Amino acid sequence: MRLFVALDIDEEIRRRLERFVHEVKPLAPDIRFVGTETFHVTLKFLGETGKLDSLQRTLRGVRASQFKLSFRDTGFFPNERAPRVFWAGIHAGPGLESLANLIGWAVAPLGFPTEPGPYHPHLTLARSGSGNPRMRSHERPNSKFQQLQERLASMPQPDFGTMTAREFFLYESKLSPKGASYHKLERYALEP
Repeated sequence: MRLFVALDIDEEIRRRLERFVHEVKPLAPDIRFVGTETFHVTLKFLGETGKLDSLQRTLRGVRASQFKLSFRDTGFFPNERAPRVFWAGIHAGPGLESLANLIGWAVAPLGFPTEPGPYHPHLTLARSGSGNPRMRSHERPNSKFQQLQERLASMPQPDFGTMTAREFFLYESKLSPKGASYHKLERYALEP
């Protein structure tokens, strides 16, 4: 099974993101936009594993408090000159990073490595090429995003809304020629 741990997004924020994507999508016709029904905030990617039972038991033991997070701003990875990922920003207090770290530390004894650097939350809206957010030494300009970048430069940064994270989920990711589909396997409540 291909698994990851993530937060779901409130429906109203999802609708605002969907309207925004619908508006800007014609400006980047050669880019693969992510289906808004699959939007989520990844806390820990686990990959292919047969450790479902152990993961579920471990995640049931994670204790963290609810927190607020806002979805606003947009940008590009690895940079605007050679973009491969178009993203919406996620802004939160220490609660989001703390939850991601708690999950990472909890599953590490099961053989899942902790992340090498700080947690940088974002919501992927579209990808071009590999979608790898890291800069490569031989990076070339990518003009597929140019029209979109020009339009965004003339607009105020969007604000998609704020929500309270009250729970997180263990998801299964199923890959197909039509793209990935995500299925919630188990819900874990955050403390009020």
